[in-house]
Amino acid sequence: MLRGHRYRYLRTAAALASGVLAFPAAGHAADLPLKAPALKAVYDWTGLYIGAHAGYSRGSSGFALNDGAAIDGNGVFSGMIGGVQAGYNYRLNSGWLVGVEGDFSFPNYITSNSIVSFLGTPANTVIQQWDYTASLRGRVGYTSGPWLVYATGGFAWMGERYFDTPASGDQVPKILNTRPGWIAGAGIEYGFAPHWSARLEYLYSRFDGANVAFSTGAQYTSSSLDFQSVRVGLNRKVDWPGMPSYDPKSSLIDTESDRWEIHGQSTYLPQGYPSFPALYSGPNSLSPSTQAKATWSNSLFLNARLWDGGEVYYNPELLQGFGLNDTVGAAGFPNGEAQKSNFPYPHYNTSRLFVRQTFGFGGEQEELASGQLQLAQKVDVSRLTVQAGKFAVIDVFDGNAFAKDTRKDFMNWSLWAPGAFDYSADKVGLTYGVTAELNQKQWALRGGYFLMVAESNSNHFDTRVGERGQYAIELETRFSLLGQPGKLRTMGWVDSANMGSFRETLDNPALNLDIALTRRGRLKVGYVINLEQAITEDIGLFGRWSWNDGKTETLAFTDINRSLATGLSIKGTKWGRPDDVIGIGGAINAISQDYRDFLAAGGLGVLIGDGALNYRKERILEAYYAYSVNKNVTLTADYQLITNPAYNADRGPVSIFSGRLHAEF
Repeated sequence: MLRGHRYRYLRTAAALASGVLAFPAAGHAADLPLKAPALKAVYDWTGLYIGAHAGYSRGSSGFALNDGAAIDGNGVFSGMIGGVQAGYNYRLNSGWLVGVEGDFSFPNYITSNSIVSFLGTPANTVIQQWDYTASLRGRVGYTSGPWLVYATGGFAWMGERYFDTPASGDQVPKILNTRPGWIAGAGIEYGFAPHWSARLEYLYSRFDGANVAFSTGAQYTSSSLDFQSVRVGLNRKVDWPGMPSYDPKSSLIDTESDRWEIHGQSTYLPQGYPSFPALYSGPNSLSPSTQAKATWSNSLFLNARLWDGGEVYYNPELLQGFGLNDTVGAAGFPNGEAQKSNFPYPHYNTSRLFVRQTFGFGGEQEELASGQLQLAQKVDVSRLTVQAGKFAVIDVFDGNAFAKDTRKDFMNWSLWAPGAFDYSADKVGLTYGVTAELNQKQWALRGGYFLMVAESNSNHFDTRVGERGQYAIELETRFSLLGQPGKLRTMGWVDSANMGSFRETLDNPALNLDIALTRRGRLKVGYVINLEQAITEDIGLFGRWSWNDGKTETLAFTDINRSLATGLSIKGTKWGRPDDVIGIGGAINAISQDYRDFLAAGGLGVLIGDGALNYRKERILEAYYAYSVNKNVTLTADYQLITNPAYNADRGPVSIFSGRLHAEF
């Protein structure tokens, strides 16, 4: 956790760029003992550095497919990118700088942004998709105080994959390929603190052509590929013993300023299960065969003060991996990190980018601790907080101290969140919206408006503000029971969105169970009751009841219309491990009669659909032990039992075993 200085009155955001401070130079003072020592910038450019970047890329290529019928074309692809870099600089006394840098960049999570080409003949359909670009480059530049202007160039390569889907329906293995190439560009960099610098750069790459032969006999050819990117980056210089600037007490995450903070996390979560009984399977069923999958997420949280009460939060992430069965098969899905898009390589996402303004009303104050989505500061207890931008609905609503964070506590979707809350989200759980919270000592009232997705399980939002969207309001009351703190949150919500109706779909056989054909503007309503109660200093109880009307298809979260969840969180103080946690919880999920009839007829939901249905309530048991390796690293063992997965008594039960390695700073 980052050390934060607390101030009520803050200077402007421009203080992030600290300018030039003077220190004596060591380079030639010994040669000129009678001359005053030269001055150099607060930022010493010589040394090793690590960093991250984000930006926008655009590529183009020509391609051809020949399987007896020939077809060719040209294509352009573009989108946001993100990645990491590391390098070493050496600054000469003249001010010139030479260095070397290596980097990896990844496409964003929207699949269409990484599709290079899509070609089809009557016999075959071929897709070319890029997974990453990487480079190893030299850098030459000139420094003036904290500024660096540089040119760069070197070797580059691109990882890509090719898919062939023949009209025959045969399964054809994908083909992986790596293209070599070269890269050149230029940029400008500014050292705004003794160990931190920010940069803006342009890079151009050209990759060699590729020739791919599929087992179907189809031949695919891609010409040389041009790739351009504009990137902004943040670097942290790394000192080691013997360097003039080395400080053994310094931390890599010390921002050297009270204006901003940095946090990060990495979570690797493997899951698997043995075979289980199933009378039949459908398109959205958990496979009854033994299976194992894993997910991996890496996040940075860059938070800065803008002005008095104003803050900005930026959360870039790299997401990778697959949920069990490609994240279908259970309404209470067992991995909260297994978002509904699956990535074989890391994919970049701007998961959060929002501004927050707090208006204090005076009187008693309280400390807000530094966190991933919170700057450390002292604020008035009586305050109004307004937030706008991109974030998750449940960042603001449905808090719970004991069951909230799938990276730390419960993993099952119906335990860390209210299962029947069909909250606004794209495929990775984020949306755009505005919220307001009025906080008092014993209660808080919060409300929000969020854009809704244009259709079920989509990455595209309906921007008809007012006509479409989600509205939510929540009252949080705080109390003490037998001397222990507790909170009760009551929330109501309304979705106004383009949704299909289960009953209308069933009543018209001509639709052939295609619920998309009944989509139009409709309302969905629901509510959540959320309790957290400390029983002792080491034991906490949580409970949630959630409900929605169940008349229309699931939009964004999961296929649950009623859900009851409860459990305990137990710290390990009694056995000498105060930072360890045991969690035990259970959930019972249900769906409406309309939804049951739709599934029984062979319909499909977002996560469920076995082709038939012997309806029973879905029951989930989860238990975990989180072992604290140190204050930054936790290793978790988790077990889940899902009875009647996807509400089907003809399948399961299934026992799911999970591990979780979580690190944060």
